[in-house]
Amino acid sequence: MDHFADRLRAAPQSRLQRGGAAEALALARELARRTQLVEEPDTAPREMPDAGMFAAADQITVAGHDLALVLKNDDEVEEAVRLVEEARERAGV
Repeated sequence: MDHFADRLRAAPQSRLQRGGAAEALALARELARRTQLVEEPDTAPREMPDAGMFAAADQITVAGHDLALVLKNDDEVEEAVRLVEEARERAGV
């Protein structure tokens, strides 16, 4: 996840505009949703706001680190890693 965030920070604006930032935001929202479901299972998850294309890397970093704190087993870790890798591939960075 940190590698993906670093790649986004280094990516040209044109790459972010072509979908890299949108893909990162979608990932950050999914990671945040999963964290909220663990931390507050009786509450509807809140959606992470769109803070702009240049904040997308920070959003996945924060959401990913939050999720890492609540994962319970290796299967959950592997699933999170898979989500990040798939998003990175779709983002093209």
